[in-house]
Amino acid sequence: MTDYEYIIKQAKNLYYTQWSEEELRKCVDMLPALEREELVSLSHCKWIKKVMKEEIFKILYMDRLGEREERFKEMSTNELINEFEDKSCGSRSLIRQELRQRYKNGFEDDKIKIAAIFRNGTLGDQQWLEMQMRRGGYGSAELPF
Repeated sequence: MTDYEYIIKQAKNLYYTQWSEEELRKCVDMLPALEREELVSLSHCKWIKKVMKEEIFKILYMDRLGEREERFKEMSTNELINEFEDKSCGSRSLIRQELRQRYKNGFEDDKIKIAAIFRNGTLGDQQWLEMQMRRGGYGSAELPF
């Protein structure tokens, strides 16, 4: 029996019951040895628990995620803002994190641009901006521009 077949068999048997920590760990440890096609197949399998799906995702896509984060770090603030404003962008949460980091560590020009985008953003962005501004000594309605 291959590792793939073993994982499928265990997943089927334990789908309606609680996975034992030992069995789950054993199956997760087998994942890196599987072929890419087997990992993709497992990620779409209804019997696989969320913990295993997360591990499969890490194995399949971790190198790409690192590349994407590096690309965002290398972009200018204006480029990041343009990408963030694109609602079809699939990386808005990563861009939001980078913009927040740049706001905290940035120059006044960057802070003004980022504050403007967050002021018109989601409620969470607005609340985050307000909290940052209170820490910076501004009133709740005041902006540094």
